[in-house]
Amino acid sequence: MPGSHGSLTKAGKVRESTPKVHGRERHTPIPRIRNKRNYVKRYVKGQVVGVRK
Repeated sequence: MPGSHGSLTKAGKVRESTPKVHGRERHTPIPRIRNKRNYVKRYVKGQVVGVRK
């Protein structure tokens, strides 16, 4: 069996020692969710998206 990339005694040490960084607060919905919502409005419900009355 070929050699491994680093010793197994060091596995996970770097990730454990780094401080937790929280994700940023989003003001707009995540693009995947926004696209799904627009699809439902446009094609399922038949409404016009992005036009204000």
